[in-house]
Amino acid sequence: MTALTRQDIGRLLARQGILFAFVAFMVAFTLANGRFLAPDNVMGVIRSSAILGVMALGVTFVVISGNLDLSVGSMMSFSTIVVLDLHDKIGPALAIPAMFALTMCLGALIGFLVGYLRLNSLIVTLGMLSAIYGLTLTWSGGKNMDIADKAGTWFGVFGQSSVLGVPVPILMFGGLAVVLAFMLAKTPFGRKVYAVGGNGVAATFSGIPRARIVFLCYVLSSFCVATAGLMQASRSMGSQNTVGQGLELSVLAAVILGGASLMGGSGTIFKTVIGVLILGFIQNGLLLVGLQFYVQYVVTWVIIILAVWLDIAVKRGRLWSPIA
Repeated sequence: MTALTRQDIGRLLARQGILFAFVAFMVAFTLANGRFLAPDNVMGVIRSSAILGVMALGVTFVVISGNLDLSVGSMMSFSTIVVLDLHDKIGPALAIPAMFALTMCLGALIGFLVGYLRLNSLIVTLGMLSAIYGLTLTWSGGKNMDIADKAGTWFGVFGQSSVLGVPVPILMFGGLAVVLAFMLAKTPFGRKVYAVGGNGVAATFSGIPRARIVFLCYVLSSFCVATAGLMQASRSMGSQNTVGQGLELSVLAAVILGGASLMGGSGTIFKTVIGVLILGFIQNGLLLVGLQFYVQYVVTWVIIILAVWLDIAVKRGRLWSPIA
């Protein structure tokens, strides 16, 4: 085997290694449990992944712009609690737009701090994670929320209904993915997001309003979080205050698995969808083979480390550090 061949293999593993691992997982889970690829199980995995997937779509814009968002889990809890609380007070027709407006205000605040004040996105969103959880508990008075008249409302359509046999959450996920994929790949805004994430200084000197682009990415992310909160609330017709706790890591893992670089400037919506499905099927497979649900947290951590390692390996052109 020549040195060139070994180098080619290393590059292939660096770029597509996670897909090879996914195929290995799928084969192993199918052999361990014949129900893994059954149509009802596959549909169930996609449906259960839709909420996480919708959140990941918005975070993809944030990551491509060269930033992070660790507040999406707590923001999803906030949006879910708010729409459930307002449902019984002002009705679903007013509760839904009110929840979207409040959630997007939080996204706008984060966008202002990161985009216009140029604060570190990791620090800002980590602080907002706690702040929004506190806001959620304050709004609810520390209580969980439930819709009083579950049978007399149309609110469940977003999380419980189906169209031609396809669950509405899957349709919402797919529809939003198509729209955002077009926005990212085919519009001037999408090209500016890539430019800002690839080289913010060069983008600024090229006349691209970096602060505005970052601000809009966070607003867009908060819109996706509000959509996920609506789906979650509609699905359960009730919620705990901590329903979104920990989801920020799963969302970030899905985005990175899809190939978006933590350094910014690369990634696609289509690959994010693939990353979401990879996480969903791996977690489902672990449950089907008899492992406890909390093993998922360990697996998610391993996946994040592996994905970041492969991302760095792509940038330097080899799997191992030259000075290791």
